[in-house]
Amino acid sequence: MSDYKISIDELRCQFDMDVERFSNEQTGQTSAVDAQLVLSIFETFIAKMYPDAQRLLDIGCGAGNFSLRITRKLPQLKLTLLDLSQPMLQKAKERLLAENFNIEEIIQTDIAKAKLPDAKFDIVVAAASLHHLRTRQDWKNVFGQIYRSLIPHGSFWMSDLIRHENETIEILQKERYAEYLHNLKDQSYQKQIFESIDRSDTPETLQFIISTLADIGFVQIDIIHKNNVFAALAAVK
Repeated sequence: MSDYKISIDELRCQFDMDVERFSNEQTGQTSAVDAQLVLSIFETFIAKMYPDAQRLLDIGCGAGNFSLRITRKLPQLKLTLLDLSQPMLQKAKERLLAENFNIEEIIQTDIAKAKLPDAKFDIVVAAASLHHLRTRQDWKNVFGQIYRSLIPHGSFWMSDLIRHENETIEILQKERYAEYLHNLKDQSYQKQIFESIDRSDTPETLQFIISTLADIGFVQIDIIHKNNVFAALAAVK
């Protein structure tokens, strides 16, 4: 594995050129195991738990898939969209406005450098975006910002690539993921995804994520789905 990770500017350019793929709700995240299932879980659970929610922040919103699905269940939501890529934000805006949803604010920034407002959001979602954070201190800082941005009893919903504490389990899980990618398309696709992870991503362990959220102050933290090197969780303030 290479120690080199691409810069934020390189990452931004990479996503600027990949808008159309991420605009497809069905195929935009096929490299993530159970992506469609997690999207369905999020929209269903959030709608059941927060039927009167007023504001949602979508971190790393991409082309808007999660915001679209959740807001179809809760059309009263006022949305804040945050992403590194301006073309992604523009596409998310177009798709959400086409369904007459309410966009309150659009923020183009690196989440590691963002200053979120205090006690504003009922719901914060981060789907397949935080694995681009580079250090554990970055993770702690971002989780702290998310916690402060939530109203009392608001919740944070995260799905992402993860790694495992045990080295042997990590190797075996990566082998399973390689098989998944190969079966999804072919050997060259599997190689492409692994090379992308190697140069672009810095996933963390569930143990670190959960303990950090607890240290910050979240009182209810639940793993709501895990399969292979991907997991989804919810944390309530």
